[in-house]
Amino acid sequence: MVGFVLALLVLLSVFAPTIKAQGILLIRDTEIENTIRGYAAPLFAVAGLDAGSVKVHIVDDSRLNAFVAGGMNLFVNTGLLMSSYSPDAIIGVFAHETGHIAGGHLARTREAIENATAEAMLAYILGAAAILAGGGQAAGAIMGTGTAIAQQSIIRYSQSQEQSADQAGVGYLRAIGRSANGMLDIFYKLEDQELLVAERQDPYLRSHPLTRDRISFVRNFVETSTYPIITSDEAELLAHRRMVAKLYAFLNSPGRTLREYRENDKSLTARYARAIAYYRIPDVERAIGELDGLLREFPDDPWFHELKGQILFENGQIALSIPSYEKAVALRPDEPLLRLGLARALIEISEPGFTKKAIDHLIIAARAEPNYAPHWHFLGIAYGRDEQLAQSSLALAEASLLRGELAEANYHAERAKRGLPVGAPAFLRAEDILLAAKHGNR
Repeated sequence: MVGFVLALLVLLSVFAPTIKAQGILLIRDTEIENTIRGYAAPLFAVAGLDAGSVKVHIVDDSRLNAFVAGGMNLFVNTGLLMSSYSPDAIIGVFAHETGHIAGGHLARTREAIENATAEAMLAYILGAAAILAGGGQAAGAIMGTGTAIAQQSIIRYSQSQEQSADQAGVGYLRAIGRSANGMLDIFYKLEDQELLVAERQDPYLRSHPLTRDRISFVRNFVETSTYPIITSDEAELLAHRRMVAKLYAFLNSPGRTLREYRENDKSLTARYARAIAYYRIPDVERAIGELDGLLREFPDDPWFHELKGQILFENGQIALSIPSYEKAVALRPDEPLLRLGLARALIEISEPGFTKKAIDHLIIAARAEPNYAPHWHFLGIAYGRDEQLAQSSLALAEASLLRGELAEANYHAERAKRGLPVGAPAFLRAEDILLAAKHGNR
């Protein structure tokens, strides 16, 4: 990853206390990540960026915010996703951010960011900004000991850069045939926010100060544009509604979800949200009932199969969860998180044949997402149950290194070396982990 950090670094007198109190939480969900990536990739492509390298990270934060870090790492707050009524608002924000990237409105960070995991990268960015806001203690908690990120340069934005990003953004929207109304809607929301005191303002506003000229520019672009506009088709709108419903159901109380998505609403999204709400109560019978009804109508929907597998697995019905996970993987074999879910269920069965299948799935998942610690963690467990102890130690060392647990990484890598052939690729990797742990690198 290129050592760049972009855009929405916030005024951290607002942000740092939140981090100190709540921590930084990234949400993984393959369905939602695919939806978001579909919004960003066309914009990156027309801007001449590597759209295929876009990595999406969902930040559990109710505020309207998004930013890009480390080159092609796109961070999006749940607040932005859930506040949008259509794809255009999110696409409008992404178009603006793409304008910052393509325009070179980035500052290089220290080399430590280059190989950081998403969680560490986010912590570095927010911690460094907290220092600027005077939150030294909060910054220390965020960044951890042993880092020198305090000295990294922090992005400072000028109005000219914001205007330039707007101009580039609407150009990208024109190129892909999307309306700039979504960008304008976001500006209107932020304009309303300007009336609030700083502590209540959205971080997007503080990092992207508005001017009347900026709003007028986009409004004039919308009102005078004559190029053909692509209208979201039903499939795109449904994917968007599913994303919002899924986030709503997972992030709000089940009672609130059931009030929002009432029983008399028989739409797909309402039934999806209710299934999640029942699962979280937990009322497994009703949750599975909702999902089975959806699967009768949409038997090839991988995300319904995945959720059914998750519900059954987490409620102790391990054997019953496996067919659902297997169906999800068969429908979307390139999705590593689906393989991880299946592998966890296979491991829990504790039968040699199932354990070997879990190892196969986890190897594929770890190759696809080598910087995601859970793949390596469960691969280590699976190898251990298969009595491949050196490989187990090596996988656990990988997981520990990615989590920043350097003493644990050192311990497992030493154990791996003792059981691996000297000079073999796995042996050399164990030595690399030892060296990285010694110097505090990932």
